[in-house]
Amino acid sequence: MSLTLEQSTALCRLLADGTRVRLLLLLEGQELTVAELVQITRLAQSRVSTHLSRLQRAGLVSQRREGAAAYYGATAAGRGSVVGGLWDLLREQLTDAQLRVDRERAAEVVRARQRAQTWAESVAGRMERHYSPGRTWEATARALIGLLELGDVLDVACGDGVLAELLVGHARSIAGVDISPTLIGAARERLKSAAHVTLLEADMHALPLEAARFDHVFVMHALAYSRRPLDVLVS
Repeated sequence: MSLTLEQSTALCRLLADGTRVRLLLLLEGQELTVAELVQITRLAQSRVSTHLSRLQRAGLVSQRREGAAAYYGATAAGRGSVVGGLWDLLREQLTDAQLRVDRERAAEVVRARQRAQTWAESVAGRMERHYSPGRTWEATARALIGLLELGDVLDVACGDGVLAELLVGHARSIAGVDISPTLIGAARERLKSAAHVTLLEADMHALPLEAARFDHVFVMHALAYSRRPLDVLVS
């Protein structure tokens, strides 16, 4: 690919910024949110966001949404471009103490994110393959489910939709509610072919639904995670 003088100058300017170089190196290691990048680099959020936009326009960075969070990562496609080739040459020559500090902070941020993740979120989309307390309910439910017609069902703290999947052929409608965007995303993927299932991201202590419209309400393994279980039962 041939470049005009103006284009070549713009490419050089893109990578002639220390902040953009730091962000690119971090995002080649792992996907990170803007808040995490701010925590690692100690830079203002507006500055980080501005540089991410420049890198996105150049095709070096992409964005992936997970619930309410937006994760940024380095793109493989950008590596084959002219700017990607220029970045490859530059990266090979980089040695700086700040970059080592950035890597150490990034590793701690990712560890903190993983520690904050709940057990349910860590197995989202494959919950039925893992042990969880009280799993004997599933064997009992499978034995009895064929005898039931459940009408309209509310599944409180529905997780990744494993219970709703079990009930889907025996209910007129199912509404699943969970506070975790990760789990709701996994539930939507699991139940994407079930048109009569509605999944909402909401707090079980303040359900945005009318309880009177449901024939059956399930609250499976949820109250143990609440400091106000009575609020869940009366909501």
